[in-house]
Amino acid sequence: MQGLHIAADLHGCQCPAALLTDAEALGAQCVQAVEQAGLQAVAKLFHTFPDSAHGPGGVTATVLLAESHLCVHTWPEQSAVTLDVYVCNFEADHSDKAEQLMATLRALFAPADTKVHRIQRGEIAP
Repeated sequence: MQGLHIAADLHGCQCPAALLTDAEALGAQCVQAVEQAGLQAVAKLFHTFPDSAHGPGGVTATVLLAESHLCVHTWPEQSAVTLDVYVCNFEADHSDKAEQLMATLRALFAPADTKVHRIQRGEIAP
């Protein structure tokens, strides 16, 4: 069960507004980034939330990977995004691919400020 879990909070995102409000637009970018990183998408779910008194609804985009998952949540009223990339390293070390996926998504959202947390999950089995 050993793997790398990367979580990032992005603020002041300067990306096109559609990436924060359009589930299909964001989802297509997520799937493309997964493929470019050399990871394998096995399922996906993209959802746009309704508008509220605070502004346009955000998006949740989830891509289930053979290696684990990618999840993106957007807050367009705050120009903010949270990213979650987790890869299991069961048959191979996918850590570099996780880092590449995270870097691609960070560049896509063009944040003014980013906080990133990396967690090594589990232990390497004997």
